[in-house]
Amino acid sequence: MLKLIKKVLKTGEATVAYPAEPLAMVANFRGKPEYNAQQCIACGACANACPSNALTMTTAEAGDSVRWSLFLGRCIFCARCEEVCPTAAISLSPAFELSVWKKEDLYETADFPVCACRQCGKPYAVQKEIDFALSLLQENGALSDSQLAARRVQYETCPECKKMHGLTSSDRIDIGRHLVTEAC
Repeated sequence: MLKLIKKVLKTGEATVAYPAEPLAMVANFRGKPEYNAQQCIACGACANACPSNALTMTTAEAGDSVRWSLFLGRCIFCARCEEVCPTAAISLSPAFELSVWKKEDLYETADFPVCACRQCGKPYAVQKEIDFALSLLQENGALSDSQLAARRVQYETCPECKKMHGLTSSDRIDIGRHLVTEAC
């Protein structure tokens, strides 16, 4: 028995004193999703990719806003949301201590205003998403300032009004797939 105690004392501690000192996390550890609402364009890619439905996008009854919400109680920390986000607004952090006193503390939400159509006034798209698309066109130098203003009118018009008012020429719209065969 003394030999065993002597060997245990010589070996030292085999476990980590976790509550007393923090755990060191590995580089690829997938912990709590961190969300940056300023960077988000509310495209819904993360909600579509979430296999556990922890992320949802819902429209307000009035239609004037879209709510992004994350329920950490359903999250399986798969990092699909991080992979598909075009603006890197969501990323998994090394935080893993998620215990709370109230279930409501496991929810995280953000509201985004919806753009109303310039022609009919009906809400149809998130304003930040439209602004993001236009800023990409401007960054790439594809449009001048006057072209950007004209494009903004086009982007802020719903598809039904575009068809009715002819804002998009029908010859530019190609619906369907075309197979082209080459002669051998």
